[in-house]
Formats: sequence, C-alpha cells, structure tokens
Amino acid sequence: MASPFQDDDLAADDRLVIVIGEDAPPRLDKALAAAVPEEAALSRSRLMKMISEGDVLCGGVAVTDPKTKVKEGDSFTLLLAPPVDVATLPEDIPLTVVWEDGDLIVIDKPAGMVVHPAPGTPSGTLVNALLAHCGDTLSGIGGERRPGIVHRIDKDTTGLLVVAKSDRAHHGLAAQFEAHTVNRHYLALVHGVPSAYDPRLRGLRGVSFEAGNILKIATHLARHKTDRQRQAVVWDQGRHAVTRARVVEDFVGAASLVECWLETGRTHQIRVHMAYAGHGLIGDQTYGGKRKLPPKQFGEATAELGNSFPRQALHAASLGFEHPVTGEQLEFQSPLPADFVDLITALRG
Repeated sequence: MASPFQDDDLAADDRLVIVIGEDAPPRLDKALAAAVPEEAALSRSRLMKMISEGDVLCGGVAVTDPKTKVKEGDSFTLLLAPPVDVATLPEDIPLTVVWEDGDLIVIDKPAGMVVHPAPGTPSGTLVNALLAHCGDTLSGIGGERRPGIVHRIDKDTTGLLVVAKSDRAHHGLAAQFEAHTVNRHYLALVHGVPSAYDPRLRGLRGVSFEAGNILKIATHLARHKTDRQRQAVVWDQGRHAVTRARVVEDFVGAASLVECWLETGRTHQIRVHMAYAGHGLIGDQTYGGKRKLPPKQFGEATAELGNSFPRQALHAASLGFEHPVTGEQLEFQSPLPADFVDLITALRG
C-alpha cells in the first residue's frame, strides 16, 4: 500500500470500479486482468503500469504491488488518465482513406511514405499524417493520443494498411494479426516464372508446391549477419515465416505477375522469400540481385523501363479482417498504382 488518495474527487469518466468476483485469481494483477470489461481495452501490461504508478486504489489508498492478495468482494478503483499527446507532430499530408470510423482507419499508402517515424525519418510519415487527419478522434493507445500501428508495409510498397484509433481496436486487431487470421494479398512483378515443374525449386529447402501450382516458402527469417538493414533466410534462429504465391500472368517466361499472401508477417518477408526462391522482385535494389529483364524478349525500351523501375514492384492489393469492435467482416481492395500498371502494359507489349 502507498499514500492515500481520495478517489471520490474524480469524475466518473476518469475511473473504473472493479469488484473481484468468485473464483478470481488470488493476486491483484491477474484478478484485474480477468475482471476488467473487454470494452475498457486495458491490456495486462497497461494494468501493470497503472498499478506501479499508483492508479489502482482500494479504499482510497493506492495499491502498488501487483502480487497483492485479493478475495471475492474486494473493490478496486482504476484511475483512467486522459490520453496524452505524443511528441510526434501532426503534419497535413494528403491521405487516401478507404474506410474510417471511430475505432479504425484503412489507408491506401503511396510509394515513398514511411509508416512510422524513426531516427532517419522523423517526419513526413504516415503517423504524422494520421495525427493531423484524425485529430481528437484518436481516443488513445496505451494512454497516448496516437494511432495504433498493428502492421507495416515498406516505404516503397504501395497499398492497404489498417490502423487503430482506439485502444480496444488496437488490442483486437493485434490479436487477429497474431493469430494469422487477417487476409492480406499482394501483387508483385518478379523475375522469371515460379513453376512446380522447376527441379531447382523442388530441391530448395523450405520450398514446396500445393495444389494449383501454389508455391509455398516456409523458412525462418532474421537480420542479416553483416547488413543490419536486411533480413535473411535462416534455419536455426529467427522467426518462422510462411509465404504462398501463384502466377497470375506469365510474360514470355522471363517475368511474371504473382499474387502473394502471408501466413505470417515478418519484415520484408515477400521480398526475401521470392529472392530466396530465385524470383526476386523487379526494382528491388536490396534483394533483387543483379538479374535484369532481357532486351531480347522484351525489346530495349521495355527492358530499360523494368530495369530502371525505381522501387520494388510490390502492392498490398487486398486486406480483410473482422472489425475488432462490431464483429463485421471487412474486405478492401486497392487498384494497382499507375507506375505498376505502366510496367505491366509494357511487359505485355
């Protein structure tokens, strides 16, 4: 127990009263985690922080030990501080909003936009744009007035991204991504044409084919040993990663449009896996290697267009998930960006 605090002085919106029920866990942190209503969206880590900071009261006295013994009928008051504004500054950057309500927003991200501020990119990011766009509709994530980033796509990858605006949406979306129930499909232009009839692919560790000529790549991914900006396929460490891909269109055997979907969502996963399979993405300066489109098959102009493509040809084309608050099943589609369409048109020519 710590110093007394009169919780009666607080407005009702700033507190939550929890009464410990029958068969509750015997220690405070676990009992609160079990008893807090789902709509309060208070994670176990957030509750631990509240306990340590004196924001959990019993009889007007702060309880700061998470191991405090509790019993049925004990009443605790949780002090819910209003969300604070984060240091990242809002910036009036245009956004293509596909869906928005009080709990989440779906964005169609352009090429060149970083999702989250970092030391090298402190501004001009999607988060900066969302802080300006959403404003006071952000109800707070983890006690801060900020958008909840539950997944990311690379700076030069285009397409769909869902972001939480409330704590309850953040927890719900994060749980779906962790359970791999979010439906994410990408379109990519790659060198060559993946095929079940390719003996090289059939002999490559972690690579197999499923019915319908669907390529499955299952490896572990970890940071590259010498280049910390890259990811690499590994086997005895890292994180499990599974990518599936099927050929949508074959361009004279030298390139193809493939649809990729993720069972897991690791950094650079599609780019690393397709390169590992020998079918790196066109325009990928990090993982694409030295492979070029051959002028003999495509002509000089088309080969040059593809070989000078300024980014990895990867687009997050569809996104589906259950709305974390209403339970509605949501599905979104994003059209290919103009540069991607122009390259496909040239390859068909």
